Amino acid sequence: MSAVVESIAAVGYQKTTSAEIARRAGVTWGAVQHHFGDKDGILIAVLEASFERFAQLLAGRPSDGAELDKRVTLFVDRSWAHFSSPHYRSTLEILLNLPSHLEPTWQAGMLEAWMGIWSRYFPASNPAKRRTIDLMHYAISVLSGLATTQMLAGPGARVRSSELRYLKETLARELSSSL
Repeated sequence: MSAVVESIAAVGYQKTTSAEIARRAGVTWGAVQHHFGDKDGILIAVLEASFERFAQLLAGRPSDGAELDKRVTLFVDRSWAHFSSPHYRSTLEILLNLPSHLEPTWQAGMLEAWMGIWSRYFPASNPAKRRTIDLMHYAISVLSGLATTQMLAGPGARVRSSELRYLKETLARELSSSL
């Protein structure tokens, strides 16, 4: 799976062929097929691993008495560590090119896990309420957008600190008004 991330980072999704994955992994394509079935199988495994990495970055629960601003800051900073990584860049390219017949099989599980992460950071919010769902989608959208902007700007891109500050301020304001 590391070979997929490396290849997408180096040559892009379109040039990440089965042969390129096997070459970078130092194995035969048959060995890859034995473990993952086909290219779609390894791509889904990379998506799942990327989300697991994201979940691990956010695994540490803020202390129960932590102020909302501190929880928001911890949440955004940890999330940005994932969204600004090569793993997420590869994830984004996979998602943009994923065959449509594969999408429903993994999305529901990731949404449920995302709601669990959100609830650990913001336990007083109600994930079943439309406003909370909107805030979760907003956070993902902003982080994805910033990651895409940074990706397009290239290796020398500046850190998106002011935009991240706006996200923190917005989440803190909206969460405090909905609790």
